[in-house]
Amino acid sequence: MTPADLSRTVLHTVRCAVEADELRATVPARVSVRVPPRPGCGDYATNVALQLAKESGRPAREIAELLRGRLAGRPGIARVEVAEPGFLNITLDTASRGDVVRELLAADLAGEPLPLQPPAALLARLGSDAARWSLTCPPGLDRDLLLVQRETNPLFRVRYAHARSRALLRNAGDLGFASEAGDVRDESAAPLLAALGDHARVSSTRAPERVARHLERVADAFLRWQADRPTLPRGDEKPSVVHRARLALAEATGTVLADGLHQLGITAPAHL
Repeated sequence: MTPADLSRTVLHTVRCAVEADELRATVPARVSVRVPPRPGCGDYATNVALQLAKESGRPAREIAELLRGRLAGRPGIARVEVAEPGFLNITLDTASRGDVVRELLAADLAGEPLPLQPPAALLARLGSDAARWSLTCPPGLDRDLLLVQRETNPLFRVRYAHARSRALLRNAGDLGFASEAGDVRDESAAPLLAALGDHARVSSTRAPERVARHLERVADAFLRWQADRPTLPRGDEKPSVVHRARLALAEATGTVLADGLHQLGITAPAHL
C-alpha cells in the first residue's frame, strides 16, 4: 500500500461512515496522509478527524475512534492508533511496505531541476554542489562545513548514503544476485520506508528546503537501517529472499536520493 493508496482507503472509510449515518459531515475531496514527525507514531498519520470535527459538532478524538474501528483490519493496515487531539497514526503491514519499494523501482523518477542559482562568490568559494545545498540551509549555518566529509555535514551524509546504496548493488552483482522487491519484515526499516513513500508528496511542493530536509531524513534512516540489518550475505551464507528484498530497498533508496539531488542540481556520486 502506497501513501496514495492509503489516502484513498481513509477517504473511503470516511465515506462509508457518512453513508452509514455514523458521521454527519461532508466527505472531503481528498485526505492527506503524512509521515509523522517523530518515530513511534506509525508509518503515516492523518488529521482527517480534526477536519471533520467542526462540521459534525463532535470531538475530534471521538471521530478518530470511530474511524479507527473501521480502518483496523483493512487489507494492508496492521495497526491504527489515536493520538491527541485526534490524529490517526497508521502502521502498514509488511507486504504493504514492500509495495512502496516496488512502486519506486517501477517509477520513472525524473523531477525537474529547481531554480537554485548561487551567487558567483559562493560558487567560487564552495563549488557548485555545496553552494546549491547551502541555499537550502537555515540562516547562520557555517557554509564551510559543507566542504568537510564528516557526519555533521548533511550534504555529505546524503551523498554518502547514495554512494553506499550503489556500492551494495555492485557488491551484490559480484556475489551473483540482484535485488527483488518483497516483504520487508525488518521493523527497523519502517522509518526508511515511510520516508521513501513520502518522496512524491515532498517533490510536488517544489520547495528546495523541503526537498533537502527530506533527503536528509531518507539518508539518515537508510544509514541507521544499514547499521542494524546487513544487506549482503556474510561469510559462507547464501543470498536469500531476505537479502534480495533488502537490496531492493537499498536500490529504491538510491533512486530517491539521486532524484532529489538532481532536483537540487547536485551530483549524486556512485563512489565517495
